[in-house]
Amino acid sequence: MRSVLKLAGLSVGLLCAALGAGVAHAADEAVQFGPRVVGWIEKGLILPEYTAVKIKVDSGALTSSMHAVNLEEFEHHGKEWVRYDVPVRDADTDEMVTMHFERPVFRRILVRGAGGADRRPVVKMSICMGDRVYEEQFSLRDRGDMNYPVLIGRRTIEHVGLIDVSRTFMHKPNCSEDDYDQERQRQHDREENGAGNQPVESATEADA
Repeated sequence: MRSVLKLAGLSVGLLCAALGAGVAHAADEAVQFGPRVVGWIEKGLILPEYTAVKIKVDSGALTSSMHAVNLEEFEHHGKEWVRYDVPVRDADTDEMVTMHFERPVFRRILVRGAGGADRRPVVKMSICMGDRVYEEQFSLRDRGDMNYPVLIGRRTIEHVGLIDVSRTFMHKPNCSEDDYDQERQRQHDREENGAGNQPVESATEADA
C-alpha cells in the first residue's frame, strides 16, 4: 500500500512539474513572440545611407516627421516628386552628415499648431530600428530647432510595437546587408520609373 501511495505521489509530482514547465514555456513564447517594446528614444538608421540618428517615439503625433531642408518639388514621369536634404549629426560618429534624397510625394498634410498652419509633403522613407526595416510615411519639415531629427508617430508605432516611456535606447540597429541592398534597389526603381507614388491626397493633423 505504501509503495502504491509513493508511486501515486510521484506521478502527481511529475505531472505538476510538467504542467509548470508547460506554463513557463508558454509564457516564454508569449514574451518572445509578443509585441516589441521600444523606449521613447531609440537609435535608428536612415536607409539606404546607413546614417545613425536619434529617434523620438511620440504617440502624440499621428504621422512621423523627418528633418528636411531645401525642399524642391518637381515632376518625374508625370508624377509629383520632391528633392530635399537631410542634414543630421551622426549618432555614432558625432559628425555632421547631409543626405540628399528624391522621393515621390505620397500625400500632403496640413498641420495646424501654435505657430499657424503649415502644408507639408509626405514621402515614404525606410528606417532600421532594432533588426527590422520599416518603410513608413514621413512628413518633411525643418526640425533644426528640435532635439531629435526624426519623430515616430502613431502610424508607425502601430507597426513597431509598444512604448516604455521610462526607457531609452532599448534596441541597437542591427539590420542585414540584404535589407540595405533591397532599399537601394527600391530607390533605384523609384528613380527609373517613378515606382512607389500614390494619388496625392490632403489631410489636416495636429502639430508634430
